[in-house]
Amino acid sequence: MNLMRINKSSWLLLTFMLLTATIYAQQKTFTRADSLRGNIYSPLRTCYDINYYHLDVKFDIDKKFISGSNQFKFTATRDFDKLQFDLFANLNIQRIVYKGKDLPFEREFNAVFITFPQTISKGSKDEFTVYYSGNPTIAKRAPWDGGVVFTTDSLGKPWVATACEGVGASIWWPNKDQLDDEVDSVMISISAPKGLKDVSNGRLRKVTDLKDGYTRFDWFVANPINNYDIEANIGDYAHYSETYPGEKGKLDLDFWPLSYNLAKAKKQWDANVMPMLKAFEYWFGPYPFYEDGYKLVETPHLGMEHQSGVAYGNKYRNGYLGRDLSGTGLGLDWDFIVVHESGHEWFGNNITDKDNADMWIHESFTNYSESLFIEHKTGSKLKGQEYIHGTRRGILNDEPIIGQYGVNNEGSGDMYPKGGNLLNMVRTIVNDDAKWRGILRGLNKTFYHQTVTAKQIVDYMSTQAGINLTPVFDQYLRYKNIPTLEFRFENGTPTCRWIADVDGFSMPVQVRTKGGEYQMITPTTTFSPVKINGITKDNVEVDTFNYYIGVLVD
Repeated sequence: MNLMRINKSSWLLLTFMLLTATIYAQQKTFTRADSLRGNIYSPLRTCYDINYYHLDVKFDIDKKFISGSNQFKFTATRDFDKLQFDLFANLNIQRIVYKGKDLPFEREFNAVFITFPQTISKGSKDEFTVYYSGNPTIAKRAPWDGGVVFTTDSLGKPWVATACEGVGASIWWPNKDQLDDEVDSVMISISAPKGLKDVSNGRLRKVTDLKDGYTRFDWFVANPINNYDIEANIGDYAHYSETYPGEKGKLDLDFWPLSYNLAKAKKQWDANVMPMLKAFEYWFGPYPFYEDGYKLVETPHLGMEHQSGVAYGNKYRNGYLGRDLSGTGLGLDWDFIVVHESGHEWFGNNITDKDNADMWIHESFTNYSESLFIEHKTGSKLKGQEYIHGTRRGILNDEPIIGQYGVNNEGSGDMYPKGGNLLNMVRTIVNDDAKWRGILRGLNKTFYHQTVTAKQIVDYMSTQAGINLTPVFDQYLRYKNIPTLEFRFENGTPTCRWIADVDGFSMPVQVRTKGGEYQMITPTTTFSPVKINGITKDNVEVDTFNYYIGVLVD
Protein backbone atom coordinates (compact mmCIF):
# COMPACT_ATOMS: atom_id res chain seq x y z
CA MET A 1 0.00 0.00 0.00
CA ASN A 2 1.25 3.52 -0.67
CA LEU A 3 -0.09 7.00 -0.12
CA MET A 4 -0.08 9.71 -2.80
CA ARG A 5 -0.01 13.19 -1.32
CA ILE A 6 -0.02 16.58 -2.99
CA ASN A 7 1.19 19.42 -0.79
CA LYS A 8 0.24 23.06 -1.14
CA SER A 9 3.22 23.82 -3.34
CA SER A 10 1.73 21.50 -5.95
CA TRP A 11 -1.66 23.19 -5.89
CA LEU A 12 -0.99 25.69 -8.67
CA LEU A 13 0.30 22.95 -10.95
CA LEU A 14 -2.73 20.76 -10.22
CA THR A 15 -5.12 23.63 -10.90
CA PHE A 16 -3.39 24.38 -14.20
CA MET A 17 -3.65 20.74 -15.25
CA LEU A 18 -7.36 20.63 -14.50
CA LEU A 19 -8.08 23.84 -16.41
CA THR A 20 -6.28 22.55 -19.50
CA ALA A 21 -7.61 18.99 -19.48
CA THR A 22 -9.32 19.14 -22.88
CA ILE A 23 -7.01 21.49 -24.76
CA TYR A 24 -4.96 18.68 -26.29
CA ALA A 25 -7.99 17.05 -27.92
CA GLN A 26 -9.18 20.41 -29.22
CA GLN A 27 -5.86 20.99 -30.98
CA LYS A 28 -6.18 17.89 -33.11
CA THR A 29 -7.30 18.36 -36.69
CA PHE A 30 -8.78 15.74 -38.96
CA THR A 31 -9.10 15.50 -42.73
CA ARG A 32 -11.79 14.55 -45.19
CA ALA A 33 -10.02 11.17 -45.52
CA ASP A 34 -10.37 10.64 -41.76
CA SER A 35 -14.09 11.34 -41.94
CA LEU A 36 -14.61 9.02 -44.90
CA ARG A 37 -12.87 6.25 -42.98
CA GLY A 38 -14.30 6.96 -39.54
CA ASN A 39 -17.88 8.13 -40.05
CA ILE A 40 -19.85 4.98 -39.34
CA TYR A 41 -23.14 6.87 -39.65
CA SER A 42 -22.67 8.04 -43.24
CA PRO A 43 -25.85 7.14 -45.20
CA LEU A 44 -23.64 5.54 -47.85
CA ARG A 45 -22.48 3.07 -45.21
CA THR A 46 -25.57 2.60 -43.07
CA CYS A 47 -27.66 1.80 -46.14
CA TYR A 48 -26.42 -1.79 -46.15
CA ASP A 49 -25.72 -4.48 -43.56
CA ILE A 50 -22.87 -6.77 -44.55
CA ASN A 51 -23.78 -10.47 -44.24
CA TYR A 52 -20.98 -12.44 -45.88
CA TYR A 53 -17.59 -12.03 -47.53
CA HIS A 54 -15.67 -14.42 -49.69
CA LEU A 55 -12.14 -13.04 -49.72
CA ASP A 56 -9.97 -14.78 -52.31
CA VAL A 57 -6.38 -13.48 -52.51
CA LYS A 58 -3.15 -14.76 -54.06
CA PHE A 59 0.17 -13.66 -52.52
CA ASP A 60 3.10 -13.26 -54.93
CA ILE A 61 5.73 -13.12 -52.22
CA ASP A 62 8.72 -12.42 -54.48
CA LYS A 63 7.04 -9.31 -55.90
CA LYS A 64 5.27 -8.40 -52.63
CA PHE A 65 2.14 -8.31 -54.75
CA ILE A 66 -1.41 -9.46 -54.09
CA SER A 67 -4.33 -10.07 -56.43
CA GLY A 68 -7.80 -11.40 -56.01
CA SER A 69 -11.37 -10.53 -55.18
CA ASN A 70 -13.88 -10.07 -52.43
CA GLN A 71 -17.55 -10.93 -52.74
CA PHE A 72 -19.91 -8.73 -50.70
CA LYS A 73 -23.30 -10.15 -49.72
CA PHE A 74 -25.53 -7.67 -47.93
CA THR A 75 -29.04 -6.71 -46.83
CA ALA A 76 -30.37 -3.26 -47.70
CA THR A 77 -31.41 -1.31 -44.59
CA ARG A 78 -33.22 1.33 -46.71
CA ASP A 79 -33.82 2.12 -50.37
CA PHE A 80 -30.60 3.25 -52.05
CA ASP A 81 -28.67 3.19 -55.31
CA LYS A 82 -25.19 4.19 -54.10
CA LEU A 83 -22.90 2.89 -51.34
CA GLN A 84 -19.37 3.17 -50.00
CA PHE A 85 -16.80 0.50 -49.29
CA ASP A 86 -13.11 0.95 -48.54
CA LEU A 87 -9.79 0.04 -50.15
CA PHE A 88 -6.48 1.85 -49.83
CA ALA A 89 -5.71 3.99 -52.87
CA ASN A 90 -2.40 2.23 -53.61
CA LEU A 91 -4.36 -0.92 -54.50
CA ASN A 92 -5.95 -0.98 -57.95
CA ILE A 93 -9.54 -1.96 -58.66
CA GLN A 94 -9.79 -3.88 -61.93
CA ARG A 95 -13.56 -4.14 -61.93
CA ILE A 96 -16.65 -4.35 -59.75
CA VAL A 97 -19.15 -6.90 -60.99
CA TYR A 98 -22.88 -6.81 -60.26
CA LYS A 99 -25.25 -9.31 -61.88
CA GLY A 100 -22.63 -10.15 -64.51
CA LYS A 101 -21.93 -6.54 -65.52
CA ASP A 102 -19.33 -3.99 -64.51
CA LEU A 103 -20.46 -1.24 -62.16
CA PRO A 104 -19.18 2.33 -62.41
CA PHE A 105 -17.21 3.50 -59.37
CA GLU A 106 -15.43 6.56 -58.04
CA ARG A 107 -12.57 6.80 -55.57
CA GLU A 108 -11.83 9.48 -52.99
CA PHE A 109 -8.78 8.86 -50.84
CA ASN A 110 -9.31 5.30 -49.53
CA ALA A 111 -13.07 5.29 -50.05
CA VAL A 112 -14.80 3.72 -53.05
CA PHE A 113 -18.30 4.66 -54.19
CA ILE A 114 -20.38 2.47 -56.48
CA THR A 115 -23.66 3.31 -58.19
CA PHE A 116 -26.18 0.59 -59.02
CA PRO A 117 -28.27 0.59 -62.23
CA GLN A 118 -31.48 0.57 -60.18
CA THR A 119 -32.68 1.19 -56.64
CA ILE A 120 -31.86 -1.53 -54.13
CA SER A 121 -35.03 -1.93 -52.06
CA LYS A 122 -35.03 -1.96 -48.27
CA GLY A 123 -34.91 -5.51 -46.92
CA SER A 124 -33.63 -7.06 -50.13
CA LYS A 125 -30.49 -9.18 -50.23
CA ASP A 126 -27.93 -8.53 -52.93
CA GLU A 127 -24.26 -8.89 -53.76
CA PHE A 128 -21.35 -7.59 -55.79
CA THR A 129 -17.72 -8.63 -56.25
CA VAL A 130 -14.61 -6.43 -56.25
CA TYR A 131 -11.55 -7.54 -58.22
CA TYR A 132 -8.31 -5.84 -57.22
CA SER A 133 -4.51 -6.11 -57.14
CA GLY A 134 -1.37 -4.23 -56.22
CA ASN A 135 1.52 -3.91 -53.83
CA PRO A 136 -0.01 -3.53 -50.39
CA THR A 137 1.40 -1.29 -47.68
CA ILE A 138 4.32 -3.03 -46.03
CA ALA A 139 4.19 -2.82 -42.27
CA LYS A 140 7.42 -1.33 -40.97
CA ARG A 141 6.68 -2.08 -37.32
CA ALA A 142 3.80 -4.49 -37.14
CA PRO A 143 1.48 -4.79 -35.39
CA TRP A 144 1.53 -1.10 -34.47
CA ASP A 145 1.72 0.58 -37.88
CA GLY A 146 -0.31 -1.97 -39.86
CA GLY A 147 -0.05 -3.61 -43.26
CA VAL A 148 1.54 -6.77 -44.61
CA VAL A 149 4.79 -8.23 -43.28
CA PHE A 150 7.02 -9.85 -45.91
CA THR A 151 10.03 -11.48 -44.30
CA THR A 152 11.78 -14.83 -43.91
CA ASP A 153 12.15 -17.24 -41.02
CA SER A 154 15.52 -18.16 -39.54
CA LEU A 155 16.00 -20.81 -42.25
CA GLY A 156 15.43 -18.28 -45.01
CA LYS A 157 11.97 -19.51 -45.96
CA PRO A 158 9.27 -16.94 -46.80
CA TRP A 159 7.12 -15.77 -43.91
CA VAL A 160 4.17 -13.45 -44.44
CA ALA A 161 1.56 -12.02 -42.08
CA THR A 162 -1.11 -9.33 -41.99
CA ALA A 163 -1.80 -7.01 -39.06
CA CYS A 164 -4.03 -3.97 -39.47
CA GLU A 165 -5.76 -2.92 -36.25
CA GLY A 166 -6.40 0.81 -36.16
CA VAL A 167 -5.38 1.59 -39.71
CA GLY A 168 -8.05 -0.80 -40.98
CA ALA A 169 -8.36 -3.98 -43.02
CA SER A 170 -8.82 -1.98 -46.22
CA ILE A 171 -5.06 -1.57 -46.16
CA TRP A 172 -4.91 -4.99 -47.86
CA TRP A 173 -8.43 -6.03 -48.93
CA PRO A 174 -11.70 -4.33 -49.97
CA ASN A 175 -14.44 -4.29 -47.33
CA LYS A 176 -16.89 -2.13 -45.42
CA ASP A 177 -14.14 -0.98 -43.12
CA GLN A 178 -15.86 -0.06 -39.88
CA LEU A 179 -16.15 -1.84 -36.56
CA ASP A 180 -19.85 -1.12 -36.21
CA ASP A 181 -20.91 -3.60 -38.91
CA GLU A 182 -19.29 -6.99 -38.42
CA VAL A 183 -19.75 -9.49 -41.19
CA ASP A 184 -21.87 -12.46 -40.07
CA SER A 185 -19.59 -15.08 -41.64
CA VAL A 186 -16.68 -15.19 -44.07
CA MET A 187 -14.79 -17.55 -46.32
CA ILE A 188 -11.08 -16.71 -46.48
CA SER A 189 -9.27 -18.23 -49.45
CA ILE A 190 -5.55 -17.54 -49.47
CA SER A 191 -3.30 -18.83 -52.25
CA ALA A 192 0.34 -19.30 -51.25
CA PRO A 193 3.39 -20.56 -53.15
CA LYS A 194 3.57 -24.33 -53.16
CA GLY A 195 5.39 -25.75 -50.14
CA LEU A 196 4.07 -23.07 -47.80
CA LYS A 197 0.88 -23.10 -45.74
CA ASP A 198 -1.62 -20.38 -44.99
CA VAL A 199 -3.29 -20.19 -41.58
CA SER A 200 -6.30 -17.90 -41.29
CA ASN A 201 -9.28 -17.56 -38.98
CA GLY A 202 -11.90 -20.23 -38.37
CA ARG A 203 -11.75 -23.81 -39.60
CA LEU A 204 -9.88 -25.17 -42.58
CA ARG A 205 -12.42 -26.34 -45.13
CA LYS A 206 -10.30 -27.31 -48.10
CA VAL A 207 -6.76 -27.32 -49.53
CA THR A 208 -6.48 -27.14 -53.33
CA ASP A 209 -3.42 -27.58 -55.55
CA LEU A 210 -3.94 -24.87 -58.19
CA LYS A 211 -1.44 -26.49 -60.60
CA ASP A 212 0.28 -23.15 -61.17
CA GLY A 213 2.81 -23.31 -58.36
CA TYR A 214 0.26 -22.20 -55.76
CA THR A 215 -1.89 -23.90 -53.15
CA ARG A 216 -5.19 -22.40 -51.98
CA PHE A 217 -6.34 -22.74 -48.38
CA ASP A 218 -10.04 -22.16 -47.70
CA TRP A 219 -10.91 -21.16 -44.12
CA PHE A 220 -14.47 -20.56 -42.95
CA VAL A 221 -15.50 -18.36 -40.02
CA ALA A 222 -19.01 -19.14 -38.78
CA ASN A 223 -19.25 -16.32 -36.24
CA PRO A 224 -19.43 -12.55 -36.66
CA ILE A 225 -15.94 -11.10 -36.99
CA ASN A 226 -14.51 -7.60 -37.24
CA ASN A 227 -12.49 -6.77 -40.33
CA TYR A 228 -9.10 -6.16 -38.74
CA ASP A 229 -9.19 -9.63 -37.20
CA ILE A 230 -9.26 -11.33 -40.61
CA GLU A 231 -5.75 -12.59 -41.28
CA ALA A 232 -3.39 -14.31 -43.67
CA ASN A 233 -0.32 -16.04 -42.24
CA ILE A 234 1.92 -17.80 -44.75
CA GLY A 235 4.94 -19.86 -43.79
CA ASP A 236 6.48 -23.26 -43.27
CA TYR A 237 4.09 -24.24 -40.49
CA ALA A 238 3.75 -27.38 -38.42
CA HIS A 239 0.46 -28.26 -36.75
CA TYR A 240 -0.76 -30.08 -33.67
CA SER A 241 -4.11 -30.08 -31.89
CA GLU A 242 -5.68 -30.66 -28.48
CA THR A 243 -9.08 -30.21 -26.86
CA TYR A 244 -10.21 -28.26 -23.82
CA PRO A 245 -13.21 -29.37 -21.71
CA GLY A 246 -14.87 -25.99 -21.45
CA GLU A 247 -18.14 -24.55 -20.22
CA LYS A 248 -19.85 -25.21 -23.57
CA GLY A 249 -18.33 -28.64 -24.11
CA LYS A 250 -15.30 -29.66 -26.12
CA LEU A 251 -13.30 -26.75 -27.50
CA ASP A 252 -10.93 -27.60 -30.35
CA LEU A 253 -7.44 -26.16 -29.94
CA ASP A 254 -5.11 -25.91 -32.94
CA PHE A 255 -1.51 -24.77 -32.82
CA TRP A 256 0.54 -23.59 -35.78
CA PRO A 257 4.22 -22.93 -34.99
CA LEU A 258 6.97 -22.73 -37.58
CA SER A 259 8.07 -26.27 -38.30
CA TYR A 260 11.41 -26.00 -36.51
CA ASN A 261 9.75 -24.52 -33.39
CA LEU A 262 7.33 -27.40 -32.83
CA ALA A 263 8.99 -28.66 -29.63
CA LYS A 264 9.28 -25.13 -28.19
CA ALA A 265 5.65 -24.45 -29.02
CA LYS A 266 4.36 -27.60 -27.32
CA LYS A 267 6.26 -26.76 -24.15
CA GLN A 268 5.37 -23.05 -23.99
CA TRP A 269 1.84 -23.05 -25.35
CA ASP A 270 0.69 -26.12 -23.45
CA ALA A 271 1.88 -24.51 -20.21
CA ASN A 272 -0.08 -21.31 -20.85
CA VAL A 273 -3.18 -21.97 -22.94
CA MET A 274 -5.05 -24.30 -20.57
CA PRO A 275 -4.57 -22.06 -17.49
CA MET A 276 -5.58 -19.05 -19.57
CA LEU A 277 -8.81 -20.69 -20.75
CA LYS A 278 -9.66 -21.85 -17.23
CA ALA A 279 -9.14 -18.36 -15.84
CA PHE A 280 -11.02 -16.49 -18.53
CA GLU A 281 -13.96 -18.87 -18.71
CA TYR A 282 -14.23 -18.49 -14.93
CA TRP A 283 -14.18 -14.70 -15.02
CA PHE A 284 -15.78 -13.89 -18.38
CA GLY A 285 -17.90 -16.88 -19.31
CA PRO A 286 -17.57 -19.44 -22.10
CA TYR A 287 -15.06 -18.91 -24.87
CA PRO A 288 -17.14 -16.98 -27.43
CA PHE A 289 -16.24 -18.91 -30.59
CA TYR A 290 -16.59 -22.65 -29.97
CA GLU A 291 -17.91 -23.10 -33.53
CA ASP A 292 -14.64 -21.78 -34.98
CA GLY A 293 -12.27 -23.22 -32.37
CA TYR A 294 -9.21 -21.60 -30.81
CA LYS A 295 -5.87 -21.29 -32.61
CA LEU A 296 -2.43 -19.91 -31.88
CA VAL A 297 -0.36 -19.00 -34.94
CA GLU A 298 3.31 -18.06 -34.83
CA THR A 299 3.89 -14.75 -36.61
CA PRO A 300 6.85 -12.50 -37.46
CA HIS A 301 5.26 -9.66 -35.46
CA LEU A 302 4.67 -9.59 -31.70
CA GLY A 303 0.99 -10.52 -31.68
CA MET A 304 -2.60 -9.60 -32.44
CA GLU A 305 -6.07 -10.69 -31.29
CA HIS A 306 -7.07 -12.25 -34.61
CA GLN A 307 -10.36 -13.95 -33.71
CA SER A 308 -10.08 -17.75 -33.46
CA GLY A 309 -6.52 -17.45 -34.81
CA VAL A 310 -4.50 -15.52 -32.24
CA ALA A 311 -1.21 -14.22 -33.67
CA TYR A 312 1.82 -15.02 -31.52
CA GLY A 313 5.34 -13.62 -31.76
CA ASN A 314 6.63 -13.63 -28.17
CA LYS A 315 9.54 -15.94 -29.03
CA TYR A 316 8.35 -18.65 -26.63
CA ARG A 317 9.31 -16.61 -23.60
CA ASN A 318 7.42 -15.70 -20.45
CA GLY A 319 6.61 -12.08 -19.81
CA TYR A 320 6.52 -9.51 -22.59
CA LEU A 321 9.51 -10.63 -24.66
CA GLY A 322 11.06 -11.70 -21.38
CA ARG A 323 10.18 -8.50 -19.47
CA ASP A 324 7.60 -7.83 -16.76
CA LEU A 325 5.56 -4.74 -17.60
CA SER A 326 4.52 -4.37 -13.96
CA GLY A 327 7.98 -4.40 -12.44
CA THR A 328 6.71 -6.73 -9.71
CA GLY A 329 8.07 -10.01 -11.02
CA LEU A 330 4.53 -11.35 -11.24
CA GLY A 331 4.53 -10.98 -15.01
CA LEU A 332 7.39 -13.42 -15.52
CA ASP A 333 5.50 -16.61 -14.68
CA TRP A 334 3.32 -16.65 -17.81
CA ASP A 335 3.42 -15.77 -21.49
CA PHE A 336 2.10 -12.23 -21.92
CA ILE A 337 1.07 -12.60 -25.57
CA VAL A 338 -0.82 -15.86 -25.03
CA VAL A 339 -2.76 -14.34 -22.14
CA HIS A 340 -3.29 -10.78 -23.34
CA GLU A 341 -4.14 -11.48 -26.97
CA SER A 342 -6.40 -14.36 -26.00
CA GLY A 343 -8.17 -12.10 -23.51
CA HIS A 344 -9.30 -10.12 -26.53
CA GLU A 345 -11.44 -13.04 -27.62
CA TRP A 346 -13.86 -11.82 -24.95
CA PHE A 347 -13.15 -8.07 -25.03
CA GLY A 348 -12.49 -6.91 -28.57
CA ASN A 349 -13.81 -9.87 -30.54
CA ASN A 350 -16.91 -10.99 -28.64
CA ILE A 351 -17.66 -7.44 -27.47
CA THR A 352 -16.45 -4.96 -30.08
CA ASP A 353 -16.59 -1.18 -29.95
CA LYS A 354 -18.57 0.56 -32.68
CA ASP A 355 -16.03 3.36 -33.12
CA ASN A 356 -12.25 3.30 -32.69
CA ALA A 357 -12.60 6.17 -30.22
CA ASP A 358 -13.89 3.56 -27.76
CA MET A 359 -10.94 1.20 -28.22
CA TRP A 360 -10.60 1.27 -24.42
CA ILE A 361 -13.39 -1.32 -24.32
CA HIS A 362 -10.96 -3.72 -25.99
CA GLU A 363 -7.73 -2.72 -24.29
CA SER A 364 -8.69 -1.67 -20.75
CA PHE A 365 -10.62 -4.86 -20.04
CA THR A 366 -7.91 -7.00 -21.62
CA ASN A 367 -5.17 -5.23 -19.68
CA TYR A 368 -7.20 -5.91 -16.55
CA SER A 369 -7.63 -9.55 -17.60
CA GLU A 370 -3.90 -10.03 -16.94
CA SER A 371 -4.53 -9.24 -13.27
CA LEU A 372 -7.48 -11.64 -13.14
CA PHE A 373 -5.38 -14.34 -14.78
CA ILE A 374 -2.72 -13.97 -12.08
CA GLU A 375 -5.38 -14.04 -9.36
CA HIS A 376 -6.90 -17.25 -10.75
CA LYS A 377 -3.55 -18.90 -11.40
CA THR A 378 -2.08 -18.13 -7.97
CA GLY A 379 -5.27 -18.13 -5.92
CA SER A 380 -4.30 -14.70 -4.59
CA LYS A 381 -6.40 -11.61 -5.20
CA LEU A 382 -3.62 -9.49 -3.72
CA LYS A 383 -1.07 -10.70 -6.27
CA GLY A 384 -3.39 -9.76 -9.09
CA GLN A 385 -3.83 -6.32 -7.57
CA GLU A 386 -0.09 -5.93 -7.04
CA TYR A 387 0.45 -6.65 -10.72
CA ILE A 388 -2.12 -4.13 -11.95
CA HIS A 389 -0.80 -1.52 -9.49
CA GLY A 390 2.70 -2.09 -10.86
CA THR A 391 1.57 -1.30 -14.40
CA ARG A 392 0.90 2.30 -13.33
CA ARG A 393 4.49 3.06 -14.17
CA GLY A 394 3.44 2.98 -17.81
CA ILE A 395 0.73 5.64 -17.41
CA LEU A 396 1.41 8.99 -19.09
CA ASN A 397 -1.80 10.96 -18.43
CA ASP A 398 -1.03 12.66 -21.75
CA GLU A 399 -4.50 12.86 -23.28
CA PRO A 400 -8.00 11.38 -22.83
CA ILE A 401 -8.39 7.64 -23.27
CA ILE A 402 -11.50 8.11 -25.42
CA GLY A 403 -10.58 9.51 -28.83
CA GLN A 404 -12.66 11.64 -31.15
CA TYR A 405 -15.65 9.94 -32.72
CA GLY A 406 -16.30 9.67 -36.42
CA VAL A 407 -12.71 10.06 -37.64
CA ASN A 408 -11.14 6.66 -36.87
CA ASN A 409 -9.22 8.13 -33.93
CA GLU A 410 -7.99 6.16 -30.94
CA GLY A 411 -7.32 7.90 -27.66
CA SER A 412 -4.28 7.69 -25.39
CA GLY A 413 -2.29 4.50 -24.98
CA ASP A 414 -3.20 4.93 -21.31
CA MET A 415 -6.22 2.82 -22.26
CA TYR A 416 -3.98 -0.13 -21.31
CA PRO A 417 -2.47 0.52 -17.83
CA LYS A 418 -4.74 3.38 -16.74
CA GLY A 419 -7.80 1.54 -18.02
CA GLY A 420 -6.78 -1.62 -16.20
CA ASN A 421 -6.29 0.31 -12.97
CA LEU A 422 -9.67 1.97 -13.47
CA LEU A 423 -11.37 -1.42 -13.62
CA ASN A 424 -9.56 -2.68 -10.52
CA MET A 425 -10.75 0.51 -8.81
CA VAL A 426 -14.34 -0.09 -9.91
CA ARG A 427 -14.10 -3.61 -8.49
CA THR A 428 -13.02 -2.07 -5.18
CA ILE A 429 -15.98 0.31 -5.30
CA VAL A 430 -18.40 -2.55 -5.98
CA ASN A 431 -16.83 -4.31 -2.97
CA ASP A 432 -18.43 -7.66 -3.75
CA ASP A 433 -16.29 -10.10 -5.72
CA ALA A 434 -19.17 -12.43 -6.59
CA LYS A 435 -21.11 -9.49 -7.99
CA TRP A 436 -18.03 -8.27 -9.84
CA ARG A 437 -17.54 -11.65 -11.49
CA GLY A 438 -21.24 -11.60 -12.40
CA ILE A 439 -20.80 -8.21 -14.05
CA LEU A 440 -17.89 -9.40 -16.18
CA ARG A 441 -19.68 -12.58 -17.22
CA GLY A 442 -22.89 -10.63 -17.74
CA LEU A 443 -21.17 -8.22 -20.10
CA ASN A 444 -20.08 -11.09 -22.32
CA LYS A 445 -23.50 -12.70 -22.22
CA THR A 446 -25.56 -9.53 -22.69
CA PHE A 447 -23.40 -8.16 -25.52
CA TYR A 448 -22.51 -11.55 -27.01
CA HIS A 449 -21.22 -11.10 -30.58
CA GLN A 450 -22.27 -7.44 -30.57
CA THR A 451 -20.76 -4.03 -31.24
CA VAL A 452 -21.24 -1.52 -28.46
CA THR A 453 -20.73 2.05 -27.28
CA ALA A 454 -19.03 3.24 -24.11
CA LYS A 455 -22.42 4.28 -22.76
CA GLN A 456 -23.83 0.77 -23.14
CA ILE A 457 -20.92 -0.74 -21.21
CA VAL A 458 -20.95 1.83 -18.40
CA ASP A 459 -24.75 1.82 -18.08
CA TYR A 460 -24.78 -1.97 -17.80
CA MET A 461 -22.07 -1.98 -15.15
CA SER A 462 -23.81 0.78 -13.18
CA THR A 463 -27.13 -1.05 -13.24
CA GLN A 464 -25.64 -4.35 -12.13
CA ALA A 465 -23.47 -2.72 -9.46
CA GLY A 466 -26.32 -0.58 -8.14
CA ILE A 467 -23.95 2.43 -8.27
CA ASN A 468 -23.85 5.28 -10.78
CA LEU A 469 -20.40 4.68 -12.27
CA THR A 470 -20.78 7.18 -15.11
CA PRO A 471 -18.93 10.05 -13.36
CA VAL A 472 -16.05 7.70 -12.54
CA PHE A 473 -15.66 6.39 -16.09
CA ASP A 474 -16.10 9.88 -17.52
CA GLN A 475 -13.28 11.29 -15.39
CA TYR A 476 -10.81 8.57 -16.27
CA LEU A 477 -11.76 8.13 -19.91
CA ARG A 478 -12.70 11.60 -21.12
CA TYR A 479 -10.08 13.65 -19.27
CA LYS A 480 -6.36 13.14 -18.97
CA ASN A 481 -6.12 14.04 -15.28
CA ILE A 482 -6.93 11.83 -12.33
CA PRO A 483 -9.20 13.16 -9.56
CA THR A 484 -7.71 14.40 -6.31
CA LEU A 485 -9.19 13.84 -2.88
CA GLU A 486 -8.62 16.99 -0.82
CA PHE A 487 -8.76 16.93 2.99
CA ARG A 488 -9.07 19.94 5.26
CA PHE A 489 -8.76 19.91 9.02
CA GLU A 490 -10.15 23.10 10.53
CA ASN A 491 -10.88 23.48 14.24
CA GLY A 492 -10.52 19.74 14.64
CA THR A 493 -13.23 18.98 12.08
CA PRO A 494 -12.11 16.81 9.14
CA THR A 495 -13.75 17.47 5.76
CA CYS A 496 -12.95 16.36 2.23
CA ARG A 497 -14.01 16.81 -1.37
CA TRP A 498 -13.09 15.64 -4.85
CA ILE A 499 -11.26 17.92 -7.26
CA ALA A 500 -12.20 16.65 -10.71
CA ASP A 501 -13.07 17.71 -14.25
CA VAL A 502 -16.51 16.06 -14.26
CA ASP A 503 -19.28 18.30 -12.99
CA GLY A 504 -20.78 16.89 -9.81
CA PHE A 505 -18.12 14.18 -9.62
CA SER A 506 -18.67 11.63 -6.86
CA MET A 507 -16.86 8.38 -6.18
CA PRO A 508 -16.81 6.06 -3.15
CA VAL A 509 -13.30 5.71 -1.74
CA GLN A 510 -11.66 3.79 1.10
CA VAL A 511 -10.18 5.89 3.92
CA ARG A 512 -8.82 4.96 7.35
CA THR A 513 -6.73 6.12 10.22
CA LYS A 514 -3.21 4.80 9.94
CA GLY A 515 -3.17 1.12 10.83
CA GLY A 516 -6.96 0.91 11.11
CA GLU A 517 -9.65 -0.69 8.97
CA TYR A 518 -10.67 1.00 5.75
CA GLN A 519 -14.11 2.61 5.67
CA MET A 520 -15.93 3.56 2.48
CA ILE A 521 -16.91 7.22 2.19
CA THR A 522 -18.54 8.95 -0.77
CA PRO A 523 -17.25 12.50 -1.16
CA THR A 524 -18.56 14.94 -3.77
CA THR A 525 -17.03 18.10 -5.17
CA THR A 526 -18.28 20.02 -2.11
CA PHE A 527 -16.53 19.77 1.23
CA SER A 528 -18.39 17.47 3.62
CA PRO A 529 -17.52 15.96 7.01
CA VAL A 530 -15.40 12.81 7.18
CA LYS A 531 -17.16 10.58 9.70
CA ILE A 532 -14.23 8.41 10.76
CA ASN A 533 -13.43 8.45 14.45
CA GLY A 534 -10.01 9.76 15.41
CA ILE A 535 -8.93 10.83 11.93
CA THR A 536 -6.39 13.66 11.88
CA LYS A 537 -4.16 15.43 9.41
CA ASP A 538 -1.28 13.24 10.53
CA ASN A 539 -2.93 9.81 10.48
CA VAL A 540 -5.30 9.95 7.50
CA GLU A 541 -4.63 7.24 4.92
CA VAL A 542 -6.36 6.68 1.61
CA ASP A 543 -6.36 3.39 -0.32
CA THR A 544 -4.13 4.54 -3.14
CA PHE A 545 -3.07 0.94 -3.72
CA ASN A 546 -6.44 0.20 -5.33
CA TYR A 547 -7.44 3.79 -6.15
CA TYR A 548 -5.45 5.62 -8.80
CA ILE A 549 -6.01 9.12 -7.41
CA GLY A 550 -4.20 12.10 -5.99
CA VAL A 551 -4.48 13.06 -2.31
CA LEU A 552 -4.13 16.59 -0.95
CA VAL A 553 -3.99 17.13 2.80
CA ASP A 554 -4.24 20.71 4.10
